[in-house]
Amino acid sequence: MSKPLHDNCLTCSRTDRRTFLADAGMGLTGLVLASMMQGDKASATESEPWALPDGLPHFAPKAKRVIWIFMIGGVSHVESFDPKPEINKYADKTIAETPYKDALVSPLVKENVQEIVVGRKIMSNLFAMQTGFRKRGESGIEVSDWWPHVGECVDEISVVRSMWTTDNDHGAQLQFHTGKHIFFGYLPTIGSWVHYGLGSLNDNLPSYIVLGQPPADCCGGDGTHGSGYLGPEHAGISIDSNPENPLPFASPGPDMYRQEQKREFELLRKLNSISSVEYPDDPALRARIKSYELAFRMQMSVPEALEFKQENEETKRLYGLDNEVTKSFGEICLGARRLSERGVRFVQLYHGGNAGAGKWDAHSKIKKNYDDLCPQVDKPIAGLLKDLKQRGLLDETLVVWATEFGRTPGGEGASGRDHHPFGFSIWMAGGGIKRGFVHGATDELGFHAVENRHYVTDVHATVLNQLGIDPRRLEVPGRKRLDIDFGNPIREILI
Repeated sequence: MSKPLHDNCLTCSRTDRRTFLADAGMGLTGLVLASMMQGDKASATESEPWALPDGLPHFAPKAKRVIWIFMIGGVSHVESFDPKPEINKYADKTIAETPYKDALVSPLVKENVQEIVVGRKIMSNLFAMQTGFRKRGESGIEVSDWWPHVGECVDEISVVRSMWTTDNDHGAQLQFHTGKHIFFGYLPTIGSWVHYGLGSLNDNLPSYIVLGQPPADCCGGDGTHGSGYLGPEHAGISIDSNPENPLPFASPGPDMYRQEQKREFELLRKLNSISSVEYPDDPALRARIKSYELAFRMQMSVPEALEFKQENEETKRLYGLDNEVTKSFGEICLGARRLSERGVRFVQLYHGGNAGAGKWDAHSKIKKNYDDLCPQVDKPIAGLLKDLKQRGLLDETLVVWATEFGRTPGGEGASGRDHHPFGFSIWMAGGGIKRGFVHGATDELGFHAVENRHYVTDVHATVLNQLGIDPRRLEVPGRKRLDIDFGNPIREILI
C-alpha cells in the first residue's frame, strides 16, 4: 500500500528517485521534477479518509490563469497610484502641526490588531511628493508621472488603495505571498495554492513559473514562491527569460547528447517497471514515471515558449525590447505572456531583487532611485496589458501588481521615505475585474487605510475566487488556518 503523500512530513516520500536522476547525470534537479509531479495527486487511495484536489474548479471561474507582478522593496504609494497633494501643502511640518494629527493613531490599534512586528520610528515630518500626478483615462484615476504608460491603461484596472500588513520590515515580502512573516519556507504561497488546487493546463510545462530575481534570503528568499507544507511539487520553478538558456539548472550539460539522455530515461522507466512488479497498485509510482517523461519534454517546450524571434517587431517595441532601459523587464513580461498563453497557470514576475531588501526600498534619494526604476518597468507592464487585450487574453488572465508595503508620507532624512505597512496600494486587471475603478482609501496624507481596508490575504482570496477556487475546501488536514489566513475576496472590484 502506498504511503500517503500528505502526513506530518508532506515533503517526504518512500522512494527518492530525484536523487537517482541527479546522480545519473541527467541534469534535472529535484525542484524541476517536483513541479511535474502533479500526477501524484492520484496517490491517495480509496482507504484514505480524504483525497487531494482533482484539478477542477469548485465553481465557475472568471479567469484561467494569473500573472503576478511583484516590486521588491516597497513602492511608494503616494508617488504611484495614491497621490496625496496634502503632503505638499504641509511639507516639512510635523503631522501634529497639521489638521491630520489624529493620523498618528492607527485604526488597527483601535481594533486590537497587532500593528507591526518590527517597530520603526514614525517619520512625522511630511516630505513633499517627488513627482507630479494627474487624472488619466476616461475614468480619471489619479496616477503619478512616474507611471505614464500604466496610466494609459488605467481604464483596464482596479486600484485598491487600502491595503495593510503587519510586518514593518522586509519580512513583509514573504508575508505578502504567504499571509504571514514566518520564514524557513513553512507556509504555502498563493501560487502554490493555485497549483495545488488546479494543476496544469499544459503537460509539457510547469504550472507555476517564476521569472526575475526573487527576494533575498533576508526577506523570504525562495519561500516567496515556495509551497511549504504542500510539498515541493507545488513550488514555483525559477527560469531565465533568456531563451538561449532558460533552464540553466536543468540542462543535461554540453557533454550529453539528447539521444543519450533519452536512453537514460528509458533505463529509468525499465527500473521503475521492475519496481511496479513489487508494487503493482502504487499510483504514486505510475505518476512519477510519467513525470520523468514530462520533465524530459519540458527541456524542449520551455525554450520554445521563450523564443522571442517568433514575435514581430511591433510587439517587441510594445514591451520595450528595443530600449536598453526597458529590455530586461520587457523580456520578462513578454515571456510571461508567452508562457501564459501556452498553459502555465501561474506566472510570477519579480523586479527589484538585489540580494538585499530590494531596489524599491527608498530610504534615501527616492527621486533619483525612482527616476531610474520606474522607466524600467512602466512600459513593459503597460505593454503586457495592451498585448493581452489585443490578443483577446486579458479577459481570462488575471494580472496582479503588488509590493510588500508603501512608503511613509513623512521623510527619512532629506531625500527618502521609510517602510509603511499601515496603508498602501495594489492593482488588478483582467480576469473578471472591474475596469477603471478605485476601491478603498487612505487618509488625506496617505498614512492609514481608512476605507474598505484589506489585509494581504484578501488579494489571495480574490485570485482564488476568480479561478473558481474555495480556499477553505483546499485546507490540509492537521494544518489549522485562521480566518485571516484565508482572507476574503475583494468583491467590490469584481464584475
